[in-house]
Amino acid sequence: MARLDQVITNIVDVFMEYADDEGRKGQLNKEELKKVLEKEIQSPELKGNINADDVEEAMKLLDKNHDGEINFREFCRCVCDLAKCYYQKKKGKSGKKSKGKEQEDEED
Repeated sequence: MARLDQVITNIVDVFMEYADDEGRKGQLNKEELKKVLEKEIQSPELKGNINADDVEEAMKLLDKNHDGEINFREFCRCVCDLAKCYYQKKKGKSGKKSKGKEQEDEED
């Protein structure tokens, strides 16, 4: 399997593993999100961007439809944000949002 295939299947598999508790399909509650963050993110570069101890804040940032749970789309947004943070660290950027979004997009 190609690397990108693995990334995609891993994202789906992780979400489904944690979201299928208690008969609910396709949603992560706060406790499930905390488990994902604690168990599935191990690198210091990524752990520093979303703190598993501060799940309440993470829920506010991720739960765009304000239903108290994270659906797959919201989970993908979280993974994408983590990937962007990691990309910026690899490029040597601090990740601070001092630039306008348009200028940042042009650089990436």
